[in-house]
This record gives sequence, structure tokens and C-alpha cells, in this order.
Amino acid sequence: MAIERTLSIIKPDAVAKNVIGKIYSRFETNGLKVIAAKLAWLSPQEAGAFYAVHQERPFFKDLVSFMISGPVMIQVLEGESAIAKNRELMGATDPKKAEPGTIRADFAESIDANAVHGSDGEDTAKNEIAFFFPAMAVYSGR
Repeated sequence: MAIERTLSIIKPDAVAKNVIGKIYSRFETNGLKVIAAKLAWLSPQEAGAFYAVHQERPFFKDLVSFMISGPVMIQVLEGESAIAKNRELMGATDPKKAEPGTIRADFAESIDANAVHGSDGEDTAKNEIAFFFPAMAVYSGR
């Protein structure tokens, strides 16, 4: 299996619940390393630019409003099949449909306040990492 990097964001609802450490523990016990991290309070412009792919969707404005409602913890995860592993750990977008023991099943409140974001593919991961960590824009893929 290939060593990959992926972007992960612990969203305002999970930061407010003070569960960053519990979520990091799940990454680490499942073979993912946190290789870059920062706590940030996104501006409307940053959140809008990051989620621009959803700009035409009806939930875009609510998503941006939610993402600027409090600080977020942004990290780059690295490990074998990191993208798929992180998505498995997160669980379904709707926490009511997420498997027991996933991050969203345990920490999310709703489909909107769903605790975490994770890149959905290799190209997305590269772009999302570069968005928040420009110095890491050159993806080594190791």
C-alpha cells in the first residue's frame, strides 16, 4: 500500500466539545501520523474559497457560516492509504447513518455539524493541503 497524505479538519462543533485529543488518538491508533497542524478561525473568504466546489449548491452559505462559527483544527495526516483510512474513521456524512465507533457517530450532532472534514481523493488532498499548508504544496507521495 502507498503512503499518502490527506487533509483533515476538526470542525467548530467538535473543537467546541473539546474532543481534538480524542480524535487525534483515533488517527494515531489507526496508523495515521499528524505531520502538520494548526488551529485557525477561518474568515468568510477563506471558508468560501475552500468550499468553492460547493458554491452552486443550496447548502453552501450555511456551510460557510458554520465553518466560521468557531475555531477549527486543520491537520495533514500521513500513512498507508491515508485518504481511505481517514474517510473510514470519519464515517458517513450523516452521523445518524455513520457506523458505531466512527468519529461522526461518536462526536457529530447533525449532517451539518458533522465534526470533521476529510479529503475525498488524491487530487483533492493535494489541493486542500496546498490551500492550508502552501509550504507542503509539493506532494512527495513517498
